[in-house]
Amino acid sequence: MAKLHIVFGGDLVDPSRNEFRDYKDIDMVGVFPDYASAHAAWKEAAQRTVDNAHTRYYIAHLHRLRDEERETSATPS
Repeated sequence: MAKLHIVFGGDLVDPSRNEFRDYKDIDMVGVFPDYASAHAAWKEAAQRTVDNAHTRYYIAHLHRLRDEERETSATPS
C-alpha cells in the first residue's frame, strides 16, 4: 500500500508562523506515493522560492490522517 504525501506551499503572513497569507493562492505541487518522491518535489519547489523569506513549502503525510486499523485515528469512523 502506498503511503501518500502531498506537497504544498505559499506565502506566509509572517515567516515565523505557519499561517498562509491567502489560502486561495496555495500552490498545490502534487500528491506522491512515497516520501522520497514528495521530498524531491518539495526540494524543487522550495529551491524556486529560496529568495523569498515569506514563502514556505510543506510535506503532509496523508497516510497519517486516517488509519482505520488504529484506535487513535484522527478521523472518527
